[in-house]
Amino acid sequence: MRDPYADAAAARGEPAPYFPQYVYVGRQPILDRDGALNAYELLFRAGAHNYAEISDDAQATAQVVARTIGGIGVPAVLGAHRGFVNIDRTLLFSDIVHLMPPERFVLEILETVRFDDTLARRLDELRGAGFQVALDDVGEITDELLAKLPYADIVKIDFLQTPPALVAKLASMLRGHGKTLIAEKVETREDFALAHELGFDLFQGYFFARPQVLAAPRNRSLRPGLLRLLALLSRDAGIVELEAELKLNPSVVVQLLRLVNSSAFGLGRNIASLREAIIATGTRQISRWAQLLLYADTGDLPWRADPLVQLAATRSRFMELAANWLHPSDGEFADAAFMTGIFSLVHVVLDSTPEAVLEKLGLAAQIRDAIVARKGELGALLLIAEVAGEGGDAAPVAAAAGFAALTPDVLSELNLSAAAWFGAHVAESHR
Repeated sequence: MRDPYADAAAARGEPAPYFPQYVYVGRQPILDRDGALNAYELLFRAGAHNYAEISDDAQATAQVVARTIGGIGVPAVLGAHRGFVNIDRTLLFSDIVHLMPPERFVLEILETVRFDDTLARRLDELRGAGFQVALDDVGEITDELLAKLPYADIVKIDFLQTPPALVAKLASMLRGHGKTLIAEKVETREDFALAHELGFDLFQGYFFARPQVLAAPRNRSLRPGLLRLLALLSRDAGIVELEAELKLNPSVVVQLLRLVNSSAFGLGRNIASLREAIIATGTRQISRWAQLLLYADTGDLPWRADPLVQLAATRSRFMELAANWLHPSDGEFADAAFMTGIFSLVHVVLDSTPEAVLEKLGLAAQIRDAIVARKGELGALLLIAEVAGEGGDAAPVAAAAGFAALTPDVLSELNLSAAAWFGAHVAESHR
């Protein structure tokens, strides 16, 4: 597969830039007393190597959540189990937390998080919303630990740093408080035997399994577009404005569809338009998702310089304009045409096949069939858009499809309008 970044750099006479093609998430099993898988701890991984390189706890957690929900997918990462996510104070007080379905994610409070009355109230809110809270890396009995206990459900005791006699004392005290106990960093058979004998509920460590690294092709997040989207949401913009902004950000739309079809929504129906996706998701969740992507964004290639983004945006706009030209009073058809244009290139972004990608997105059958098999009016419009976008003569394709209204002059005008639409947005982003 050709690299659009390298092609764009070559056209400018520049050396090809390097951008990571994949995103990674580590997961380590958490087992029950019978040795059965109970949950996973999700871990930040910058690459395929199996160790952490973390300079910012909030960004690391945001990337783990973004990759789990929007990149690799919750079913692929967690299966039917829960995921423990390390979380710092910044994200605890962020709305982003509520992107995670509480029945699927446990909030694992880092030992560096300072405990105070404000945090206590926030943990009460989150537990009231259905989350379980775990305390990480506990190794001694302190006044701060005792203050935290009423706001936690699970406590993880660090076997690597805690002497056996203190482990026994901690376990006895915590069981008296009704907490679920996890023995973490269990590295020897002796550690496991001690934890089992002391009545620990769950077990995690290299004695059982090292973390596994999962990978998925990188989605290119669009920071300027996300900022504009958040600005619209902050002033309670209507669906029309949100739809217009999202149309300019194909990668965000892909992630939005993943969010709509996540276990948090379970709509049980396919999405046929961007407006329907916005309504189904709700502006609050869209705002949370945009915030999360901003946290997780590593600032790769600017969106306006990404040739694949430009192609997806102009193709989508061309198809929308052509649909309006053919059926001026059918707004739903124009919406579906725009969605078809965006998702016709998703498989390139994700380094997969159209069939594999579209099966997971829950798109309407007419859009899916248009992309996979070029069926129906949308399929014909997609063929026309592909030919026109490559500078070819699309008029014969339009005539063969029975679109007599799409004359050579009309097609030329629509192509120029689509390019101008994207160009105007690029100019706007520089202001």
